[in-house]
Amino acid sequence: MRVTTSKSKNAESFYISKGYVNDKGVSTSVIIRKLGTLKDLLPEHGPTRDDVMVWAKEQARIETLKYKREKEEKQIKLTFHADRPLDYDKQVFYRGGYLFLQSIYYQLQINKICRKLKQKHKFKYDINAILSDMIYARILEPRSKRSSYKAASEFLEKPSYKLHDVYRALDVLGAECDLIQAELYKNSHFLGARNDKVLYYDCSNYYFEIEQEDGNKKYGKSKEHRPNPIIQMGLFMDGDGIPLAFSTFAGNANEQTSLKPLEKKILGEFGCQKFIYCSDAGLGSESIREYNHMGERAYIVNQSNKKLKKEEKEWALDPQGFKKVSDDTPVDITKLNSNDKGLYYKDEPYTTKKLHHRLIITYSPKYAAYQRTIRDKQVERAQKMLDSGNTKKNRKNPNDPARFIEKTAVTPEGEAADIKYSLDENKITEETLYDGLYAVCTDLLDDNVADILKVSEGRWQIEECFRIMKTDFSARPVYLQDENRIQAHFLICFLALTIYRFLEKKMDLKYTCEELLETLKAINFAEIQEQGYIPLYKREAITDDLHEACGFRTDYQFITKSKMRTIQKKSKRKE
Repeated sequence: MRVTTSKSKNAESFYISKGYVNDKGVSTSVIIRKLGTLKDLLPEHGPTRDDVMVWAKEQARIETLKYKREKEEKQIKLTFHADRPLDYDKQVFYRGGYLFLQSIYYQLQINKICRKLKQKHKFKYDINAILSDMIYARILEPRSKRSSYKAASEFLEKPSYKLHDVYRALDVLGAECDLIQAELYKNSHFLGARNDKVLYYDCSNYYFEIEQEDGNKKYGKSKEHRPNPIIQMGLFMDGDGIPLAFSTFAGNANEQTSLKPLEKKILGEFGCQKFIYCSDAGLGSESIREYNHMGERAYIVNQSNKKLKKEEKEWALDPQGFKKVSDDTPVDITKLNSNDKGLYYKDEPYTTKKLHHRLIITYSPKYAAYQRTIRDKQVERAQKMLDSGNTKKNRKNPNDPARFIEKTAVTPEGEAADIKYSLDENKITEETLYDGLYAVCTDLLDDNVADILKVSEGRWQIEECFRIMKTDFSARPVYLQDENRIQAHFLICFLALTIYRFLEKKMDLKYTCEELLETLKAINFAEIQEQGYIPLYKREAITDDLHEACGFRTDYQFITKSKMRTIQKKSKRKE
């Protein structure tokens, strides 16, 4: 690089130019940077033209060094020896998928929450590094805390703490679980407005590899039908499928009692006052509906057709009075084809002891056909049970095929009573009456039916949240024993789910959970002669979308050490 000048009638201009040989073999030059006119440069770099020239030459030297450095970074020469063995205990494999999770972690400013915890508890270990690594490992390589620590040692940024610090941090995280959730909700608005006008609630449970009850680990009705003590989790989710808050409670407790304490925290600590509560029938009791009828809250809950009062049940089962949801056209559902994909409804006021509700009954021919298919298979299984002589019922399973087996006492004259088993045709006929029907109860008396049903249909997302935590993040079985550390374990799972959901949202929900997790797990690197890294993953549309969503790229043929440090800083929003 060199300094060149150009004079005109009224001014002299200074430039930095670079010489090169063009494709025709002719030496030429190109201007890299215009420094300014002599008149403009004298006040700052003068007072004489010689002083300006000295400054200009220094700028040319800086540009030369910059050019050489960039050229070296772009063209790295490496030498490999076919007869040289590998060094002992030298790590060359590094996980890099966590960088994209780290981008969301720092956008949620969880690092600042950790800073508050450190100021409060005065510990010396880096709780931000511990918590972030435990979250990333829970998503990428869900295992025990000890194994998660080992997995974190394969990250591009190695742990700055020891294993015993992890267990100490769990005690603090468990004790401060409510504070962390409240702070996280406030910080989540940095990623955009939360859809918290609709809140979904549901419960699930997690088993422990133990035989005896202890603390909140109690014998209860396990979702996996396991004979182990369990602990239960209640989870609130917003209208976009992003977790809002959670709590844990004893495995033998009625899940309906879990709602009000957690909802009170949301009303108080989160500041959410106006929302629609939505849940299934199991968490939509009269007292829960009454609680969510207060203030600016409302509710939309499932209603069991079979548990309706006699008059309402007869109305619900009557095929007359239905209208098409899309345009309110009256429809006779008995004349609909089983291939019809429409949705039909009827509604009426519904009064219980303390509340005036609105009862909405929907009918779907597609759903009716599905239920018939399932029941036909169950009846077939019931017949096989009769043929084999196995008529034992599973009272805990409402879908047990044995429910269609009828027991009748037969007493021939002069002989002892005999028991006869047969298919219960009345039971089968009774269940067919409910095919395709679905009931919703709400205190939104004047709202559009289509809008109410759309909110109710969104409940599948909270079921997916539990599936992701249990299956993809391996939240159970739980091996920890201390109550505080168990709470910290579920907090880590909750934070992992929240970060993952926000990443999904930033990518416009284009990919399934399996596709996104497989891609993140595959983004790994090989270190080459301590000079830099080579990506070991395949570039695809999904990796392009990940880079676009998070604001940095790792899909270069070679990434120097300094470039990788820059990428790490960008993932932490440090430019």
